[in-house]
Amino acid sequence: MNTLPLKLVVTPSLILAASLASRRWGEAVGGWIVGLPLTSGPVCFFLALDQGTSFAAAAGLGCLAGAAAEAGFCIAYGRIAKRGGWPPALAAASAAYFAGVALFAWAALPLWPLALAVAAALTVALLSMPRIPGGGLAVPSIPRWDIPARMAVATAVVIGVTTAAPAFGPRLSGLFATYPVFAAVLASFSHQARGPAAGIQVLRGLLTGLYAFTAFFAVLAVTLERFGIAIGFTTATAVALAIQASSLAALRRRA
Repeated sequence: MNTLPLKLVVTPSLILAASLASRRWGEAVGGWIVGLPLTSGPVCFFLALDQGTSFAAAAGLGCLAGAAAEAGFCIAYGRIAKRGGWPPALAAASAAYFAGVALFAWAALPLWPLALAVAAALTVALLSMPRIPGGGLAVPSIPRWDIPARMAVATAVVIGVTTAAPAFGPRLSGLFATYPVFAAVLASFSHQARGPAAGIQVLRGLLTGLYAFTAFFAVLAVTLERFGIAIGFTTATAVALAIQASSLAALRRRA
């Protein structure tokens, strides 16, 4: 089955919707939105179509492990952002992310120990994020190319990972699909325009949203091979959206 047309339509549409919503409701909500599996979910969906449900379910475990690597990304960014600008913070965060990828690729934990490890990592990361007062009042000027660039990058990630998946194998494909491209862009842009507090707010929202991400891939790992693509992805999406709604209420209370 030729899934390229679907990839070229579904992925940028998802990113467009998330980007517009983040502009409407602010940095923390923007980070919370990109915590949804907007790239890794389509990656697993297209892997299920291209490589079969067993391959996609294993890739889903890789995506689940990737959420813990994203927790490391957020901690490193927050710590460095307190003392420097966004370039060193982003470099340290990316190094922490890939260290986490290497660790979880080596550990290859089964589903439920992995899910517990990810939930623990997200909780520790949320508690560890620094609180910096202020952040500036200036509203950043957003270039016209910003959203088209996000859509293009997301589509390139999905096409690249699904094309290279047979060489990487399922777990590594899932792990690499979870690099927080959009959170990195949003945090760096906010950090530059409004100060480190704004960038950290994005990542605090991301961490809150990653609980739903974790649930999505845990449910997908349980249901995909047993019930098929339609039921597996529908059930995982419904559970993730229910948790995401609860996490939004918690995020607004903290705000």
